Formats: sequence, structure tokens, C-alpha cells
Amino acid sequence: MELSENIRAFLEGGEDWERKITSIRGVSLLKLPGTKTRPASLAIEINPVNEKGMPMKRKGVIVTGSKELRAFREIFGNEKLDLLMDAVEEITPGKKKERENEGDILHI
Repeated sequence: MELSENIRAFLEGGEDWERKITSIRGVSLLKLPGTKTRPASLAIEINPVNEKGMPMKRKGVIVTGSKELRAFREIFGNEKLDLLMDAVEEITPGKKKERENEGDILHI
């Protein structure tokens, strides 16, 4: 079965809010329920996974179109975001301590 056929089958037969895991690690397909003015649709959910394969967040970033995806790529690619994150981690209680504990890991 072709990719578009699989996606169409999921849109037609999937439950509302059902997630379908993809072969792209941390990316799933999400079926959004229809409303009075809009039919059911699909979105991509991006939620990175940890070393054990578990999602890092309860809910990921929901992307509903290519324009939105390009906008997120532009934001995530901005080097100033790294500077901002470093500053936030520096002053946020607990974050700095977690980062320092990485040195306590025994690497084999």
C-alpha cells in the first residue's frame, strides 16, 4: 500500500485524537476530529523521544501544514534560540543541577 493510501485509510478509519506512529523517530500522525464547520483532518505531532523510546513531553508540537512547518524550522534553526535557552537554564532552579549531573554518568 502506498503512503498516501495508508494516510487516507487512517483519516477515514482512525479514531478522533488517535496517534499513528511513523518510521520517523519522534514523529506521529494525529487524527483531529471534525467540527460543525470543518471535516476531520490530520496533523503531524513532533515529540522527541528519550533513550528508552519514550516521548519527552506529554504532548508534542502539532503541525498542520507545510507553511507552519517551515516557520518552525526557521525558529528552531535560529542560533539566538540556543543563547536564550542557555540563559533560561542558567537561572531556572533545578535545570543547572540536572545538567551538572551528566558528568556523574558512567560511560562504558
